[in-house]
Amino acid sequence: MADMNDASQDAGWRGKFAGFALGLSIFSVLWFAIAAVGTKLGLWGWQFGLGKMTIGWGPMLLMAGLGISLIAIVIALIKAPRKRALMLALGALLISSLAFGRVIAFKGQAERLPPLHDVQTDWANPIMPSEALLADRTSTGALNPVEAAPVVPEAADARWPGTGGRLVSEVQEEAEFDPAKQSSPKNAPYPVLETLVEPAASYDMAYEAALEAVKARGWKVVTDDVQSGSIEATVTSFWFDFKDDVMIRVMPEGEGSRIDVRSISRVGLSDLGANSKRVSDLLNEIQTRLN
Repeated sequence: MADMNDASQDAGWRGKFAGFALGLSIFSVLWFAIAAVGTKLGLWGWQFGLGKMTIGWGPMLLMAGLGISLIAIVIALIKAPRKRALMLALGALLISSLAFGRVIAFKGQAERLPPLHDVQTDWANPIMPSEALLADRTSTGALNPVEAAPVVPEAADARWPGTGGRLVSEVQEEAEFDPAKQSSPKNAPYPVLETLVEPAASYDMAYEAALEAVKARGWKVVTDDVQSGSIEATVTSFWFDFKDDVMIRVMPEGEGSRIDVRSISRVGLSDLGANSKRVSDLLNEIQTRLN
C-alpha cells in the first residue's frame, strides 16, 4: 500500500510539472499577442512592445518553454512512466517548437530583406506628401521623414553592412527581382515597382479606379483631390497599430493615363517588405479595374 501511495504521489508531481510546462508554452505564445495588443491600446510604446517584449523577451520565453518541456518529457518517462504526464509534456513541446520555429523564420526573413521602409514607382520624379498628410504624420509622432531623395540611415550598417548612407532608390532597385539581372529572388526579394501606364484609360477613369481600390481596402483616405490627381491614405496594421502612408499620383498620358504610387512607414527601419508588396498589389488591382 505504501508503495502504491508513493507511486501515486510521484505521478501527481510529474503531472503537475508537465502541466506547468504546457502552461508556460501557451503563455509564451500568448506573450506575443499581449505585446501587440498592449501597443495597439496605448499601454506602452511600440519600441517597448516590439523591441523589448517581442524581439527581446519573447524568444527567451519560448526557449524556456522548450527546455522545461524536454525536462517534463524525461521526468514523465523515467521510473514508472505516466501517460498523462507524457502527453502534457509532448503537447508543451509541440507548441513551443512550432512557435520557436516561426520566430526563427521571422528572424531569417528580417535579415534577408533590406532596410527599407519607403518605396515608390518613380524616384526620378518622387511623390511628395500634402500638408494634410504631413500634419497627420506629425500628430502621431512619425519618426521617418518623407524626403525626395532619402538615404538609408548610417545605423543600418550594424545589421545590413554597406547599406548605410546609400540612396533608398538604389537599395530598392537592387532588391527588386528582375530575371534579366538576378538569377534568384532570394537575392532580390521585392517585386519590380514601375509606373502603371494605361493608354486606353482616361485620366478620370484611372483616378476613379485608384480611389475605389483604396476604399475597397479599407484604408483611411486623407486626400482626395481629383484636380491635382492626388490620393493619400493611411494604412493601420492589425498588430501593433503601425501606420503606413500611401500616396498615389494620377496624371494624363496622351489620351490615356499614368499612375505612380509611394508607400512609407511612419516608424521603423525595415518594413519587412510590406510597403513594396502593398504598392505592387495596389497597382495590380487598379490595372484589373481598368481592364
